[in-house]
Amino acid sequence: MIKNYFKIAWRNLLKSKVYSSINVLGLACGMAVAMLIGFWMYDELTFNHYHADHEKIAQVMVTQTFNHETGTGNAMAIPLGAELKNKYTSDFKYVTLTSWNFGFVLGVGEKKLTRTGMWVQPDFPKMMGLHMIDGNINALTDPSSMMLSQNVAKAIFGDANPMGKTVRVNNKFDFKVAGIYEDIAKNSTFNDTYILMSWDKYMTTENWFKRAATQWDNHSFQIFVEMNDHVDMAKTSAKIELITQKYVKRSEGNEHLLLHPMDKWRLYSDFENGKIKGGRIQYIWLFGIIGVFVLMLACINFMNLSTARSEKRAKEVGIRKAIGSMRKQLIAQFLSESVLMAGLALVLAIVVTLLSLPVFNSIADKSMSIPWANPVFWLIVILFTLFTGIVSGSYPAFYLSGFNPVKVLKGTFKAGKLAALPRQILVVLQFSISVTIIIGTIIVFKQIQYAKNRPVGYTRQGLITVPMNTPDLFGHFDAIRNDLLNTGVVENMAESSSPTTAVYSNSIGYSWEGKDPATNPLFGTIAVTHDFGKTIGWHIRQGRDFSRDFKSDTAGMILNQSALQLIGFKDPVGKIIHFNDRNYTVVGVIDNMVMQSPYMPVQPTIFMMDYGWANMITIKIKHDAKLTDALTKIGGVFKKYNPGSPFDYQFTDEEYAKKFSDEERIGKLASVLAFIAIFISSLGLFGLASFVAEQRTKEIGVRKVLGASVFNLWGMLSKDFVVLVTISCLIATPVSWFFLAGWLKNYKYHTDISLWIFLVACLGAMVITLLTVSYQSVKAALANPVKSLRSE
Repeated sequence: MIKNYFKIAWRNLLKSKVYSSINVLGLACGMAVAMLIGFWMYDELTFNHYHADHEKIAQVMVTQTFNHETGTGNAMAIPLGAELKNKYTSDFKYVTLTSWNFGFVLGVGEKKLTRTGMWVQPDFPKMMGLHMIDGNINALTDPSSMMLSQNVAKAIFGDANPMGKTVRVNNKFDFKVAGIYEDIAKNSTFNDTYILMSWDKYMTTENWFKRAATQWDNHSFQIFVEMNDHVDMAKTSAKIELITQKYVKRSEGNEHLLLHPMDKWRLYSDFENGKIKGGRIQYIWLFGIIGVFVLMLACINFMNLSTARSEKRAKEVGIRKAIGSMRKQLIAQFLSESVLMAGLALVLAIVVTLLSLPVFNSIADKSMSIPWANPVFWLIVILFTLFTGIVSGSYPAFYLSGFNPVKVLKGTFKAGKLAALPRQILVVLQFSISVTIIIGTIIVFKQIQYAKNRPVGYTRQGLITVPMNTPDLFGHFDAIRNDLLNTGVVENMAESSSPTTAVYSNSIGYSWEGKDPATNPLFGTIAVTHDFGKTIGWHIRQGRDFSRDFKSDTAGMILNQSALQLIGFKDPVGKIIHFNDRNYTVVGVIDNMVMQSPYMPVQPTIFMMDYGWANMITIKIKHDAKLTDALTKIGGVFKKYNPGSPFDYQFTDEEYAKKFSDEERIGKLASVLAFIAIFISSLGLFGLASFVAEQRTKEIGVRKVLGASVFNLWGMLSKDFVVLVTISCLIATPVSWFFLAGWLKNYKYHTDISLWIFLVACLGAMVITLLTVSYQSVKAALANPVKSLRSE
C-alpha cells in the first residue's frame, strides 16, 4: 500500500512539472535556511562547551557605581584571588588570575611572529581542560616555562619538535616550551589564546605588577574559578558578594561581586544594576523565529498550490471514493505526496546548504560544517523532513479528501469563492512575514549608518597605530619621530597609553575646588606626548593644545566635553585638578572623541602629558603619500629601532570599523533571509498567478473578443494579488514597529524609525508582486482567444 502511495505520488509530480518544481524549490530554500540557522543557533548555544567542565566554570565580576551610573565589569584586583583561594576552599576547586589577551612578539633565531596570549596562573590549563598534544598540563608551575597552541608551534618551529626549545618573548623574556595544546575551538572565548606564560615570571620581573599584588583598588586583571562538585554556584555568588567592602571603600557605592557562569558569557553579557539583563540571546531567538517563518513560507506555498489545483484532482478523489477508498486512505495518499516532495527538497536543501556554508561562515564569522558522521544529525534531519512534509501537506490532504464524490462525478462541483479564502489568508501571512523581515533589515542598516555618521572628534583617515611591545622602542621618542618625519611620508607622530579606538585605563581619586566630597567620579585617563592632538586632529573647544613652548605642560591636563560637564567648571582653563598627590593645570578642552562604543555616550576622559607611561605609537601618513610606499618606509624606521620584532600596525579606520562588526553581521544575515523570504513568496505567487490565469482562460478569451485591452486584462488578473499584499503591509507595519522600537532601546545612541522605511518596504513588496504576477498575466492576456473559445 505504501509503495503504491509513493508510486502514484511520483506520477503526479511528473505530471505537473511546473507546480512540482515550484514546490520542491520553495521547500528546499526553506529547509536550507532552517538548516543553516539551526547550525548557527547550535554553535551559539554550545559556545564554550569545548571546555570539559564549562558548567562549573565562572568569571568573577564586580558591580560598581561611578558618575551616578552602575556598571558591571570583569576587571579585578590581584589580592581578591588569594582571598577567594584561601577562604573559600570548600566552594572552589580552582581560582586562577590571568592578564588580558595581549599581542606578543615571539622570536626563535631569525624567525619572528606576533600572536595573542596571556599571563596565567598554573591552574588555568587544567581549569579550561586544554587538550595536551605534548608536555605536561602543569608545566606553568615552572616560571621559566610557556605553553603554545599547536598552530603557533607549527608556525614558529615547523616540523621540528618544539619541546624544551627556547622562545624569546617581546625581545625581553626567554621561555622554554614545556607544553603544546590543541588549538582551542573557534566557538570558545579563548579561541585566540595561542600562548600561555607563567604568572609568577611576570610578577617577579615587572615592578608595577609587584605593586598591584597588594592594591585592592587596582582593577587590571581577570579572575576565573571552577566550582567544586555539588556546589551551588548561585549560593557561592551570594556568599562572596560583599567580601571586598572591608578592603575597598567607595563613596558612591560599594563593590558587589558576582559569579558569571561560563555558559552565559556569550549569550548573557549585558547587565543592569548588577543583574543579567540579556545579550546575544535575543538574536538567537530572533533568527530562530525567522528560520521557522521562512520554512513556514515554503510550506504555505505547498498548501496554496495544492488547494488551488483542487479542481484538477477533484475527479480523481471522486472516483477513488466511489470505488471504496476511505478518507484516511486519501489523506495518506496526499501526505505521501508531500513527504516525497519534502524528501526531494531535502536532497536539494543539503546541496544548497553545502554550497552556501562557506559564504554563510564568512558572514557569521563561524567555522561550521555539516556533521556527516553524526547519527543524531541524520535522525534530526529525517524527523525534520517528515515534519515539514506532514505540515505542508496536512491542509491539502484534509481539504482534498473531503470532496463530495456525487457532486464531483456529476460535474456540479465548484470550489466557490470561499474556497479561495484560505489561500488568500496564507498569501497575506506570507507577505506579512516577508515585509516585516525587510523592514527589520532596513532598520538594522539604518542604525549602523547612524552610528557610523556620528562625529568622532578626530580624523581616522591616514592614522596607523603601532604597539610598543618590546623594550627597544622605549626611550627613543625624539629619534624615532625625527626619522619618521624625514621619510617624507609622515605628517606627524605621537605616543599615548591608549589607541584612539579604546580607553585602556580608568581612574578615580581626582579632586578639584568645589567638588562634592561625597562623590568619587571615574575618568578615562590617557597619557599622551606633545603632538598627540595634532597627529589625530582632535578639536580644541577652549584653551589650547599641549605645546613644547610651555614647559609647564608636563603638569597640564586636557579634558573632553564629558569630563568638563562632570567636573562642572564654567571657565576651566587654568583651573587646578589634584591627582596622584600632584596638582595639574587644565590647559584646554576638546570635543568628545568616540573612542569606545559608538552606540554609547562618550566617557569623561582626561589627557595628561607623560612620555614614560605611553605604550602606543600613532602615526599620521600624509594624504598625498602612496600607502604601500609609506608603509615600507615607516617599517624601515621601526626595523632600525626594533630589529627583533616584525612591523605590526593597525589602521585606525579599520579598528573603528570593527566596532560595528556584530551589528553588520546581523544586518547581512537578515538581508540574506529577507531575500530568501521574498524569493519563496514570489515563487508561490508565480505558481498561483499561473493557476489563476489557466483557470480564467475562457473568461479572458471572451473579454478579448468583447474588446478588452491587454492592460485591462493585466489589471484584472493583478488586482487581487495587489490587494492581498496591501493587507500584508498594513499588518507588517505596526508589528515591525513594535519589535524594532524595543530593539533600538538597547542602544543609548540610536536612530529613529522613519515613515519612509515602511513606505520603501511596502513599495518594494508591491513592485516584486507586480513583476512576479505580470509574466503570467500578460502571457494570458496576449493569448489567442480563438484557442480558448474553440470548444464553446
